[in-house]
Amino acid sequence: PILDVLRQNGLPQKLVYLTPAEPFNLYLKVSALAGLFLTSPYVLYQVWLFISPGLYRKEKRYAIPFMTSTIFLFAAGGYFGYRLVYPAALKFLIGIGTQFTPMITIHEYTDLFLTVILGLGLVFEMPILVFFLALMGVVSAGWMWRNIRYAILAIFIIAGALAPTPDISSMCVFAAPMVALYFLSIGIAWFVHPTQREARAARKKA
Repeated sequence: PILDVLRQNGLPQKLVYLTPAEPFNLYLKVSALAGLFLTSPYVLYQVWLFISPGLYRKEKRYAIPFMTSTIFLFAAGGYFGYRLVYPAALKFLIGIGTQFTPMITIHEYTDLFLTVILGLGLVFEMPILVFFLALMGVVSAGWMWRNIRYAILAIFIIAGALAPTPDISSMCVFAAPMVALYFLSIGIAWFVHPTQREARAARKKA
């Protein structure tokens, strides 16, 4: 994304590095993260093999949906950050300094990129967290709805901390999917909460 932004601003389309080892460290970091992501299904499967003997049969049915949803939501968050948030952040940051000549190092560029991608990937895991909390009866849809004002405030605070730029548009871009995920999480909490599951079981017996 940065090459497009540099081209649009008429700037040299190259990154720089300040230490001899910086390019090598970049390759190591990217390779390690790529390996971690590609092997995550296998790691999750090994975790499942470890904990499955201690689970009841009705609990085991959540395994495949859990692993699939976890990977999908993290990938969706990363893709959202890559396609929308990161290019917008770069455009804003470089655009406000057009009177200067930027010297963007590969270290700073990579750190900003990973902060946005991994941050949004983790943020998109909110429904998974709520699923387990509601399944154990820790939170309920009613409680989440009653506290929605505080939740939205907390979301904007988190968005402000994660957003790579201080402008309100970047904060809103971060906060919008988080608010949508919160509403989705309310529905998930309602569906899997023990009270609702017991009510559905009672209706089946009736």
